[in-house]
Amino acid sequence: MMQPPTIEDIRAAAKRIDGAVIRTPMLVSKTLSEIIGAEVWLKFENLQFTAAYKERGALNKLLQLSPEERQRGVIAASAGNHAQAVAYHAKRLGIPATIVMPESTPTVKVTQTAGHGATVVLHGDMFDDAYSKARELALEKGYVFIHPFDDPQIIAGAGTVALEMLEDSPDLETIVVPIGGGGLMSGVSIASRAIKPSIELIGVEAELYPSMKCAIEGCQMPLGGDTLAEGIAVKQPGELTSRILREYGVGVALVSERDLERAVAMLVGIEKTVVEGAGAAGLAAMIGEPERYKGKKVATLLCGGNIDTHLLANVLVRDLVRQGRIARLHVAAHDQPGALAAITRKVYEAGVNVIEINHSRIFTRLPAKDTMIEVECEARDPGSIDDVVARLEAAGFRVERASLD
Repeated sequence: MMQPPTIEDIRAAAKRIDGAVIRTPMLVSKTLSEIIGAEVWLKFENLQFTAAYKERGALNKLLQLSPEERQRGVIAASAGNHAQAVAYHAKRLGIPATIVMPESTPTVKVTQTAGHGATVVLHGDMFDDAYSKARELALEKGYVFIHPFDDPQIIAGAGTVALEMLEDSPDLETIVVPIGGGGLMSGVSIASRAIKPSIELIGVEAELYPSMKCAIEGCQMPLGGDTLAEGIAVKQPGELTSRILREYGVGVALVSERDLERAVAMLVGIEKTVVEGAGAAGLAAMIGEPERYKGKKVATLLCGGNIDTHLLANVLVRDLVRQGRIARLHVAAHDQPGALAAITRKVYEAGVNVIEINHSRIFTRLPAKDTMIEVECEARDPGSIDDVVARLEAAGFRVERASLD
């Protein structure tokens, strides 16, 4: 049975990787603190070279391989960030690397991993499928398997982040950490409790993938679905990591897709920083349950920033819709000259900008002499959109507003 790393192992890892990974900043967010009602600290691990904390564990592991193991080469399975970390540091150290990734991995992660010089193999729908394939190839080709989380050396490397956090803010009361396989939370738990035994530890999973919560609490919950936090969408958490988290009494919070989207958008809008869904899970937990953190000094890890740019654009626009700044209005009108001009005049009078207009004469339940005009518009504030609707209805138009929820 694998033994968990000790605080000495984590301190040794910090010395070993020093200078080869970035000592990322940890800053208080005044605006998020006001919104949550707590003193909110952010650890910017998305500023690592490969944009994620995974470099810490991967490098700690690679540096402890024997010359013979280095020559054989390494293999890893990952939805993305572990892949890039292993590929990047293996290349730096002259170690051949093969990475197996699920076919659903965002393009940005596949491209970046291949860009670091690794051989990329796409296999299966989920991390678990890629993991099985990597294990198979390791046996077949003699590669050294680098586990993304269930390995004491990986956990020790991940734990170095907590040493930095408590050095920068020694009086933290709570640390909120995203959980996939549990390697980061395990390392943070061991390091932070050794330094500050009273610290509260909260892990966060997407509500679609509550695998660690169930492993710790012995519950049965449905698993699966398309989550924005694909980096923590793990069906089977680690054996060693779940043992560590149970032993350290880590509580696991579940977050909704809506709160994950909101957290990603808030980090762009407020902190001007790009964070992937998994990396924003800690903030999503605070948004979803602010009363749990009220008045506390709380830190979360922005553990990764590798989000597909098209997906990020969708998240940001959807957030504007939820804020009431962008709306799609379905306006029923008589199909006659001047109807469209009358609608756009009301939009203009409310000081709102038209983004797009569509006419639908055929696919509508309206009478044949009527038309459905779809108006997509953008405003400075939600009140302006309400004003447009009121003006259109006062002019005799029937208006329906499209909703995301």
